[in-house]
Order: sequence, then C-alpha cells, then structure tokens
Amino acid sequence: MAARGVLLGCVFLLAALETDLVARGQTEHPLAPAFSLTDIAGRPLNLSDYRGKVVLLNFWATWCAPCRIETPQFVDLVNRYRQKGLAVVGVSLDDEVEPVREFFSQYKVNYQVALGNEQVSEKYGGIFSLPTTFLIGRDGRVYAKHLGATDLRILEAELRQLLSRTAETKVIDFKSADEHNAGETIEPENAQEIASEVPGTDLTTLTASQKEAFKAQLETRHCTCKCQLSVLNCRMDDSQCKFSLGIARKLLAESALAHP
Repeated sequence: MAARGVLLGCVFLLAALETDLVARGQTEHPLAPAFSLTDIAGRPLNLSDYRGKVVLLNFWATWCAPCRIETPQFVDLVNRYRQKGLAVVGVSLDDEVEPVREFFSQYKVNYQVALGNEQVSEKYGGIFSLPTTFLIGRDGRVYAKHLGATDLRILEAELRQLLSRTAETKVIDFKSADEHNAGETIEPENAQEIASEVPGTDLTTLTASQKEAFKAQLETRHCTCKCQLSVLNCRMDDSQCKFSLGIARKLLAESALAHP
C-alpha cells in the first residue's frame, strides 16, 4: 500500500523523532489536540466527547504486527476499567476502511475506531511509527506517549495514576512507568544507521561475514517487547521499538569488541 510505504520510509528517517506537542503547548502536559472523525460504524467520533474520562488514544493499522498483539490487551483494559472512567479510542492509518471493519469484527473490539488522516496525525506531532499510543488524563492533557508495542504492566501503572484523579485535578506528580524511557534518550540516527540492514545500528565496522553472523544472532533472539518476533524482524517491522534497539546495539557492541 502506498501509504504504508511512505509511513515506513518516515520510520527509518525519523526513528527518534519526538512529538512537538510539548513545545507547542509550552507545558509539560499539553492539552490533547481536538479532532473529529467518523468511526467505522458511521457514528461521530469527537475526542472532546471523552472529556472527563481517561483516554488511551492508539494510532495503529491492520498490517502492523505489534498492533495485532496490543488490540486484545486494549479490549481487556476496557472491560476492566470502563466503569472507572477509561476509554480507548483507535485511529487506524490504513488506506481503506474495509480491512479495519474486518479486523474490528475478528478481534471483537469494544471501543470506537475510525480511519485517520494526515491532519489528525499532524496534530499529534506526526505519526511516524505504529503503534503510537497517547495517554490522556481526565483534564484533557497528554501525560504519556509510547512508541511501539508497550508492556501491559506499564500501561496499567500509568492508567491507574490518571484514573485516580478527578477532571479538575492536574496530575502534576505523574510518573512514567516505562523504565526504558526513564533517563534514556535515543539519539537521532546517523546516515550509517539509516542505511543499515538492521535499522538503528551502524554495521560499517563489521566485515561481510561478521555482518551475516550478527544478523543470524539477532534472528535467534526474541524481542522483549512481547511482539513475538525475533530481534531482527522486530527491527525491520518497528524501528521505533526501544527493546529490540537496545538488544541489537548491545550485541553489536559486543561483536565490535570481539572483532576490532
């Protein structure tokens, strides 16, 4: 699909790009940009209608493997936390709505899903990796952004913080539960990392045989993001995944030391 090709191209070029919501909002927790769409059942989907609830806003697509893993978890979260004020909103970046309807039925999705567009993506700083998930408090502010598939325990820990507050209370003491985000910054990729056969890693120091051995090693390791993919396949499928990136870079460093 054309849109998928463009999106994946952006992933490789902008793998470490952070949302500009904070800069535009001039606040640590900016107000979530409003948008209006029509969901796949033909009903209005207005983010403003969810004010007063804690919203898990998920940008995804039917062809995205990590998205397929996360969807049943979101369905479960709605079942367990709906009465406490949780709402999940899905914005699909598929090209056509029919695959989304089929996916919706197959996975028994219990929350509103709509086909997104470039305007909505731009409002959220540009969506360059799927899945991308925002957590929005009852006060309508964005408190967390997760790139790639996220451990359910992390999402629940953050959602509980937001669900414990009222709409009139800004969660000024909100703490990210993502240990891989805390104190860790992934620098923008250089030209070697962009062109690499393993996105995010510079393989120019390896010989051809060492490069193949390195890729074979990644193929035997499973990514810890719970995508059920090998580290190599996860890097190819979701270059924003911090879990596979960390594993790949660690193994590359070990390879480089072993073969100076």
